[in-house]
Amino acid sequence: MDAVTVAELLRARADDDRPGLRCADDGRSWTWRQVAAQCEDRALRLAARARPDRPAHVGVLLDNVPEMVFLLGGAALSGAVLVALNPTRGAAELAGDAERADCDLIVTHAPHAELAAAVAARSPVPPPVLAIENPSYRADPPPAPPAGLAEPGPGTLLMLIFTSGTSGRPRAVRVTHRKVTVPGENLAGRLLGPGDAVYCPMPLFHSGAVMAAYAPALAAGAELVLRSRFTASGLLPDVRAHGCTYLHYVGKALSYVLATSAAGDDGDNPLKVAFGNEAAPREQQEFGERFGCVVVDGYGSTETAITFSPDPSGPPGSLGRPGEGIKVLDPGTGRECPPARFDRFGRLVNGDEAIGELVNTKDLGLFDGYYNEDAADRLRDGMFWSGDLAYTDAYGYAYFAGRSADRIRVDGENFGAAQVERVLADLPGVRQLAVYGVPDAASGDQVMVALAADTFDPEGFAAYLRGRSDLSPKWPPRYVRVAPEMPATASNKILKRALVRDGWHTGDPVWWRPGRALDYRPMTPDDKARLRAEFERRGRLHLLEGSG
Repeated sequence: MDAVTVAELLRARADDDRPGLRCADDGRSWTWRQVAAQCEDRALRLAARARPDRPAHVGVLLDNVPEMVFLLGGAALSGAVLVALNPTRGAAELAGDAERADCDLIVTHAPHAELAAAVAARSPVPPPVLAIENPSYRADPPPAPPAGLAEPGPGTLLMLIFTSGTSGRPRAVRVTHRKVTVPGENLAGRLLGPGDAVYCPMPLFHSGAVMAAYAPALAAGAELVLRSRFTASGLLPDVRAHGCTYLHYVGKALSYVLATSAAGDDGDNPLKVAFGNEAAPREQQEFGERFGCVVVDGYGSTETAITFSPDPSGPPGSLGRPGEGIKVLDPGTGRECPPARFDRFGRLVNGDEAIGELVNTKDLGLFDGYYNEDAADRLRDGMFWSGDLAYTDAYGYAYFAGRSADRIRVDGENFGAAQVERVLADLPGVRQLAVYGVPDAASGDQVMVALAADTFDPEGFAAYLRGRSDLSPKWPPRYVRVAPEMPATASNKILKRALVRDGWHTGDPVWWRPGRALDYRPMTPDDKARLRAEFERRGRLHLLEGSG
């Protein structure tokens, strides 16, 4: 059976007077009937902006505000394309993103108005910028429906969401209607009903919140509760105040909440399930126990070519069993990797042969390609290579094992190593450098850089970072390895795999910054021992196997 469209799901809510949308920041709320009406209003306005050759491409620089939901629904009903612009990126980068995505206009609000203006100013053909607080934003009544407005299908383009590939330049992933409704209906059928409320503090400019919060709420007729930005201290009060039964999270979010002061009544809340990805096994267990809910940690990417159905009853930390055609292959040979073996302490003992790349050998799943970009690096021999590493146990359960050297994920943000390398390229006294991701004790990665240099000046390095306006907040390296030369192939290409394997367990001097400040100091054997113990405490020691 063909997938339904977001437009069909919205129309099914047109006469639904149950709670549909709530803004946790200011308490405003809408029934689903009212949400559908607002979306219809935006659809008429967006349809009027269509070009003769294609629908309008609308860049959005918005936090999690109700207008984001109305514009998403308006795009679904009108055929317009919403371009999700990430406000954590710099103006110059966003201008390139907007240009490659063919943005015809940018919709923003006060917190990002200055950034939006800078993006437009840097664009070859500056798109108009519309601020939703401006009285002129919706001063006029919506225009009449244009003649010949086509009904969207499951394969109709709905959004463009940027991700980072191995080349380092973000690419716009084509998000079609089916890419939203298939996971939405799946999650709704398993975890939600009309009386539930979905808490969405993760940004809707990422695919996770669209597919695992907005989509299941819409499909189930559950209330969607938005918080403009995630705060660890605000999560439990929001869940209680708005009766939230379902939480969507990404990466370290659970860890941040667990770091808040515990109270005896933490379990007294309506939360039933927390669904997300990349939480450490220990955090999953502790969060579920402290707040009295089930934590379902899955796997996914913006491409959604590879997905799992997590099994809450499966081994701790597992992604579930891979679906049909999903295999772990050796990227060098293309052969399937053997199952993992563990010692009596549960430590992976054959990581070199068991860890490989997650590959969809059957089809492309829900991946509909990139917009104006080649996907050849992901497609080989008719298969989709994810760039993500994993291994399977003897019972067929899969475990995430990190990301390839050129794809880094810090605090839920994906970016390419080449982007950071370009910023660091002018470091004085450095012959060569390489940026790569190493595992973080809690979730995702940390940035590490290897420098081929004779000396290292920590104060000078920190001053260089502070002086670079093009350095994203997530990019400053956590670890700095200083070596006389880089490991290289016969053709003088740096062997990043060797650097990743070594991590901070290397005979070369390693400097690091334990906190958020750009204060680098030498990493001592005691530092390494404490950090390794932290990995073990959080159930992520397997990510260090093969290091040192």
